[in-house]
Amino acid sequence: MKLLRWINIILIVIFLSACVSNGDSNPFTNIFATPTPLPTAQARITPAPDAQGVVTAFLQALQKDDYESMYALLAQSSRDAVTLEDFSKRWNDALNFMSASNIDFSIMSSQLGPHNAEVGYSITYKTVLAGDIQRSLIMRLANENGGWKVQWDDSLILPELAGGNQLAMDYSVPARGDIYDREGLPIVSQSGAFAFGIQTDQIDPDLRGTLTTELGLLCGLDPLDIEDEIDASGPGWYLPMCEGTRAEAQRLLSINPGGLVVADYNSRYYFDTGLAPQAVGFTQFITPEQLNQYRRLGYNGGEKVGQSGIEKWAEDYLAGQHGGTLHVVAPDGQIISTLGQSSPQPADSLYLTIDSNMQAYAQSAIEFFRGAIVVMEADTGRVIAMASSPDFDPNYFEPENPNNALGLGELLNSPNDPLLNRATQGQYPLGSVFKIITFSAALESGLYLKDTTYDCQYEFQRLDRPLYDWTYEYCQQAIARGEACNTSTTTPSGVLTLQEGLMRSCNPYFWEIGWDLFTNWDRGTDIANMARAFGLGSPTGIEQVPELNGQIIDPAGPIEAVNQAIGQGDVQVTPLQVARFMAAIANGGTLYRPQIVERIQPVDGDPKLVFRPEANGTLPLRSENLETLQEALFMVTNFSLGTARFNIRGIQFDTAGKTGTAESGSGLPHAWFAGYTLNEEARGKPDIAIAVIVENIGQGSEYAVPIFRYMVETYYFGNPGRISYDFGQIGQPLPTPTPFGIPAPADN
Repeated sequence: MKLLRWINIILIVIFLSACVSNGDSNPFTNIFATPTPLPTAQARITPAPDAQGVVTAFLQALQKDDYESMYALLAQSSRDAVTLEDFSKRWNDALNFMSASNIDFSIMSSQLGPHNAEVGYSITYKTVLAGDIQRSLIMRLANENGGWKVQWDDSLILPELAGGNQLAMDYSVPARGDIYDREGLPIVSQSGAFAFGIQTDQIDPDLRGTLTTELGLLCGLDPLDIEDEIDASGPGWYLPMCEGTRAEAQRLLSINPGGLVVADYNSRYYFDTGLAPQAVGFTQFITPEQLNQYRRLGYNGGEKVGQSGIEKWAEDYLAGQHGGTLHVVAPDGQIISTLGQSSPQPADSLYLTIDSNMQAYAQSAIEFFRGAIVVMEADTGRVIAMASSPDFDPNYFEPENPNNALGLGELLNSPNDPLLNRATQGQYPLGSVFKIITFSAALESGLYLKDTTYDCQYEFQRLDRPLYDWTYEYCQQAIARGEACNTSTTTPSGVLTLQEGLMRSCNPYFWEIGWDLFTNWDRGTDIANMARAFGLGSPTGIEQVPELNGQIIDPAGPIEAVNQAIGQGDVQVTPLQVARFMAAIANGGTLYRPQIVERIQPVDGDPKLVFRPEANGTLPLRSENLETLQEALFMVTNFSLGTARFNIRGIQFDTAGKTGTAESGSGLPHAWFAGYTLNEEARGKPDIAIAVIVENIGQGSEYAVPIFRYMVETYYFGNPGRISYDFGQIGQPLPTPTPFGIPAPADN
């Protein structure tokens, strides 16, 4: 025993000596040491950062249709299994079939490990056709290079899509709603129609005149233009003309002259080859760029939708409520389950404020011009006619129309931009019509009274170079013709009161006002501020059709102030703005929001929307100054020296207004007339305001005044009191016509 004990003691001493020789000052500290320290508890459970944040980022990208960002968050194994293109398509197709208009989600829970994580979340697809689809899902993530990545498969869209299942929607699409005028006459409707054209090698020479005359009547074309087109084309050509219903084309169909080509089709039909086409708009099939947008709204993608004008603005009403049943479909096409459904609701119809007869005559009045006409009830803002020329036939956008290919190509390639609504999107210098604004600013400044006089001579010499009155220009024209300058149109107007200055449209008087306010009284923004208060330089608020703002800028110096005073320089206005402020002058100072939709009428029940006059501004004129302005505008049309008098004399109605001739900087000046009627008590019809512009044609007194008269007579008589005349071709100098073409006293 003693021996064994001694042996143990010796072994312990040897062991301790070895430890001390290894450098440990405490021989007992390393008795249980290991070569590699064990991991701490903290090191064993620390995951990659923020798994919930990755899931949140993934779902937020889904809300934005940002599939590329979603794909970047996938684990490598998932990206190896699906390309970005296929991944994007699967999500996009599913959301489109669901008609998912919005997506909500919330994170519910998470479970983390060193290499894998699971995050529970709730997702709700808010769909148009299938109601809310809510699912509670678990997203699995893998730790790759210190970050969480999503392990994706189709079940993360919906659990029902696991195993290759897909979504399918059975759609039920209601018929599109119709558009009517204020009296219930159709403007747009689903209808059978005929496309008419000419086959030049089949024309019967004995009936050629009948062919061109009857087509001219139906299509609103000049028979001589049709004759010229036939001659220019030669034999063997097909010339598209227009479209018409059986009722519209009854006479032509009964005659059926040789060379006439007739093809029937059924479509959304625009009557009378398009009434107010730029305002009403047109429909076309959903484009590839629009597909996702409309699929999410419950469309199947094959519908025609409003692409411009009221057709686009009222899409939600005219399209009705689509219905559908959302199915889950197995790879073999068998329906597995139904996720939701809805029933279609019929479309609404629109009734416009437009009067079809007034609209047709307005389009006829400027058919051979570039320009626009706006007719508005003075006391309501209700738009009765809105014409823009050149116009177009919206039936050309119908693929079933045999005239589609040739007619649409010519329309889209026209240099005159017929799709532009010049009434609301045309921006023009206003010329002398703007003197209404300058007149008002002068009165409100207190520096000018209605009887303040000015000697209106040929020249205005306040600036570095002289400016000339319109009478000087007429004198020079008379001299060129070998005539003397001895008439009221060729001699200076002389001493004028402020009212007479507006009546005579004396340029030097209004240049003087602009210069005087800017230079002498430090009131250089008075005219610009007055213009803005009249509604210029900002939208009218019509909403149902696109419009532009125009432009009113504070003058930077006396040259700009003088130019602005007569509506030149930086001044830009739309015809709708001008009609609106003329209506305000007529009604006592209230600026109404223009409206072109009278009501939205469902199949059954009360209207969803009814037009009501909406005042959205007031002219900043004291009552006595507004009365002074109204008197001056009455003088323009009724006094012998008024610039509009010569071409409006003999009219049976009381009118007031202002002529304008605006230098465009390109070609002949624009012709303006803006005015209103004063006959409500005597005639029992609401008074109307009218703005007319004819581009690059000449004097407002010679071209715009006759069109104003034409529209007033149409309003009260149902048709013009005098026969219309051929204005000539767009963009060309026009002949002096009868009865409207008598040389006028003129205007600048």
